[in-house]
Amino acid sequence: MLPFDDVSTSAPSPVWRFLWQNLAVVLFLGAAVVGMSAVYAYFTPATTSEAEFITAAGGTAPRLAPINKTVTDGVVRQRFAPSLPPITIGIIVGHRGNDSGATCEDGLTELAVNTTIAQKVFLLLTQAGINTTLLDEFDARLDQYEATLLVSIHADSCVYYGDSFTGFKIAGSSRTDSAALVDCLNTNYSQITGLTIHENTITTHMTDYHAFREIAPGTPAAIVETGFLNLNRELLTTQSDIPAQGIAAGIFCFLQQ
Repeated sequence: MLPFDDVSTSAPSPVWRFLWQNLAVVLFLGAAVVGMSAVYAYFTPATTSEAEFITAAGGTAPRLAPINKTVTDGVVRQRFAPSLPPITIGIIVGHRGNDSGATCEDGLTELAVNTTIAQKVFLLLTQAGINTTLLDEFDARLDQYEATLLVSIHADSCVYYGDSFTGFKIAGSSRTDSAALVDCLNTNYSQITGLTIHENTITTHMTDYHAFREIAPGTPAAIVETGFLNLNRELLTTQSDIPAQGIAAGIFCFLQQ
């Protein structure tokens, strides 16, 4: 070899030597960059402005994709039963605010008897936590009156018509289904007072009682003749707690149904 001949080659630079030694890593990173770019381009929506692009990318408003699922027709059942409306009861004090009703020779009036019994029924119901209202015979509030039920309390004649004129009677509204209320009142009043039903003296004044025509449809209503002021006088006056309990028990019976 001649001393003047330069046949040596220069060594590769450190950068190329590093890349060559780590070729596998370099290829992996390159593939990752290409793959991420492709995914980003695929899921990026077409936009017309930079502001829309930022919004679509989640800058200010998220994108919500609708989810459509076909649901077959079927009966929809509620998870919880709907709450019942509050219980409200109206008690008409027979003849109050209008007249005295039937009057006995010694001055006892039907109004006085009705008032005493109605007030005791009112007390029994309110003590049970029931919202109860005492109403006059022709109370202005009866117009389209809505309640869980309405009961009008009266007493029968003080005239002696014979030994058979004893007992009570009840008539329900024919304008609203009141059969269940009447059944409860008849059963409980009879059991508690010991009186029997005097059906043959139920008149149209009871079956077509004026309040039945005034209250709102859907309010069960009944009129109660608690007894005769002649033969049942002691029960209706000195033992008025008993007929009051009979009426209240009939109301509780209806509410339980």
